[in-house]
This record gives sequence, structure tokens and C-alpha cells, in this order.
Amino acid sequence: MNQKELNRVDVIRDVCEKRLTQINASNALNLTRRQVQRLVNKYRDNGASGLASLQRGQPSNRRFSPAFKRHTLSIIKDKYADFGPTFANEKLLEQHGIKLSSETLRHWMIDEGLWKSRAKPKPKTYQPRYRRESLGELIQIDGSHHDWFEGRADKCCLLVFIDDATGRLMTLCFSEVESTYDYMNATREYIEQHGKPIAFYSDKHSVFRINKKAPLSGNQMTQYGRALYELNIDLICANSSQAKGRVERANKTLQDRLIKEMRLAGIDSMEQANAWLPIFIADFNHRFGRAPHSLEEAHRPLRESSEELDDIFARQKTRKVSNALTLQYDKVVYLIEPTDATARLGGKNVMVYDYPDGTLSIKHCGKALPYHVFDKLRQVNQGAVVDNKRLGAALSFAKRSQEERSDTLERTRSAQTFSRTAQKRARQINPILREPLKPDK
Repeated sequence: MNQKELNRVDVIRDVCEKRLTQINASNALNLTRRQVQRLVNKYRDNGASGLASLQRGQPSNRRFSPAFKRHTLSIIKDKYADFGPTFANEKLLEQHGIKLSSETLRHWMIDEGLWKSRAKPKPKTYQPRYRRESLGELIQIDGSHHDWFEGRADKCCLLVFIDDATGRLMTLCFSEVESTYDYMNATREYIEQHGKPIAFYSDKHSVFRINKKAPLSGNQMTQYGRALYELNIDLICANSSQAKGRVERANKTLQDRLIKEMRLAGIDSMEQANAWLPIFIADFNHRFGRAPHSLEEAHRPLRESSEELDDIFARQKTRKVSNALTLQYDKVVYLIEPTDATARLGGKNVMVYDYPDGTLSIKHCGKALPYHVFDKLRQVNQGAVVDNKRLGAALSFAKRSQEERSDTLERTRSAQTFSRTAQKRARQINPILREPLKPDK
């Protein structure tokens, strides 16, 4: 008997023992008086068991006939044995005129062994952990893509740096995408303002981690990871978004408060927002920041010079110099000027530093090499080819790769990748960078 029938037993017993009238019983059970009389008669004849439904354990009166079930399953075995229940049900209706519910067919196929029930996995339990002890011990970083300006500007990404011990916003920066250059610029702003933390805590974005299972070549480290290694800062990648829940919850709060604050302040562009963000950070930390458990700060002083930081936060690539003192980087051929110091560099590796502001430097053993860009083929004539063998070798190389170059006469660096967006923005903001790029940093 179910709970509903057990509750009826006490009421019907009181009616039989004259402690309750049938009218009061009908009101209590929400039944008619005639139905209460039937239940009283069943209770007097069979006791409490008489109140149990006689249909329990019996097949439904609306069930499909066993012959129809066997016929349907035989069709599935012959033609749709590897079909799922929903797909097989569609074909039964379209091809054979058999109308069933997908759920009924699923149960039939499971009982017949034609389909295995896909039980949903139990949700994983993520237990909370304690905050870190000191400010600067662990900094959680993440990028939040959202319509931050509510249509007043294009959708963009907010890079968020939040301290795990205090919940304070350490750095906020708007960027078009989550690129390596954008994270490098935000990280440099962070360490110049606060110092070097013990570790950054991020997700498994390709900026932070090489996600290929077995990279064939390279140093197995991203450019951002290499920069943090040179600064002696650890980078920890979380296995789930719940693991870095502090920055995830901060993103949700910022998508509510920051958007409304910028609307009230009349901010309509990323440049205005980035200039105004320190005011918002100070107010946010005053409202939501908390004191750390330990008063000893974990930030370490920044001892690297500005020139060293320029090289650290640049995209570094190794290139081999040809015997003609030429090298190729980002679809551009560079010619190293022949001097006494560069004459013996043929066949040796040099380091190309691609800076966030768009400038480029070529160094060997930490010393910058003079070079010029081979990009204007129309200025090269046959006399120059005869007089300068190195230029002729570079021209031959350029002719072999004409199919890969654009239709214009000038060769330019690739501007299609996301890594160039930060450089474009830097050149638009800084009027000095609008001039033609100089060969040396």
C-alpha cells in the first residue's frame, strides 16, 4: 500500500467505529460520500487490505499487445539494430507507419538488449579550500568575454587579476581578445605596480599551456610561460573552473557592477575604460576586500630594468642566419648588415625579439645586430644584384616565395593573427609609433 492508501485506513476505521461521520470523512479525504461508503464496505469485508488498489501489479489496460511489440522489435532487429531509440522511432513512423513514443521504444529496446541506458554521471563534488595566507602568494587570472559597453562599443575581453588571500582586484585591463601580448602587457603593469607574486593561477588556455599531447619541437613552453619563468614566477593551470572559483565569481560580480558604473561614468571605449579602471579598483577593494591572515606580504621586489623587461615581455623566436646573412621571420626577410662583428654569423642562431609595440630587434649573445628590412622589391635593380651578392641571395629567396606573398609589391608582416591586435592598438594610441618602424629597438 502506498502512503495515500495508508492515510485512508485510519479515516475509514474511524467511520466504521462511529467516531467520524461519512460527510466529515469525505471532506477529509476529498472524496464523495458514495465513494466513502464503498471504501467502508471494502474495509468491513477484507480489512485494511481491501483499501489497496486491485490494479496494482497488473498490466495496464492501455498497453500495446504482445504481438504488436514483437512485430515492432523484429523490424528493429532486421533493419535498425544499430539505431538509437529516437532515430529508430522516426524511421518506424516514416517507413512502416508505426507510431510510438520514443520513451516506450527505448524501454522495449533496453529490455531486448538492443540499447544500453546512458546513465548520467554523478556531478563531481568540489569542496571549498581555505584562502592563502599572504597577499601576493597566489594571484588568480582569467579573461571574461562580454558586452561590457552594452552596445556602445564592440564586445571585448576583460583581463582580471585577483588576489586569493584578500579577494582584492590587483589589475584590470580591457583588450580585444585573450592574446599573449595582452596578458604580457597586463602582467607587466601588475609587477611594476605591486611586485612579483609567488604564482599565477590560470585555466588551460593556449596562452598559458601547450595543449598538444606530444609537441614535436620547441621548448614545450608558451611565450607567456617563458616570460614568467625568466621572472621567477610560477604558473599553475587549474583542472576546472571551480578550482579558480574566486576569479570566476569576481567575473560575475564585475559583469553586474562594472557595466553599470561605466554607464554612469559615460565611458564608451576601451581606452577610456582602461584609464578609469584604477578608480573602480580602489572602490571595489574598499567594499569587498578583506584582510589577509598573515600580515607578511609575499610580493618580491622587481629588480629587472626597463630594458630587461622589454626583452622578457617580447615574443622571442630563434632563427638561423644564412651564409648570405639573411633570415626570415613572420613572412619578412631581414638582411643583417655585414660588419666585422656580423661577418661570422652565417649558419649560427640569433634571437628575434618581437615587442608588443610592434618594433623588432635581432640579437646575438644579447647584443643587437644592425639590419634592414627586405620589403621593397621595386627598389632593387640588376646592378645592385651584381654588386651585392648577399642582396642577390635574398632576392632569389624572395622570388621563390612570391606565391606566398600578397599581390602588392611590398612585403609586410602578417596582420591576420590575434597576436597582432595588441600591437595595432599600441600604434594607434601612441603617436610616436605611427611613424615608420625603426630597425632597432
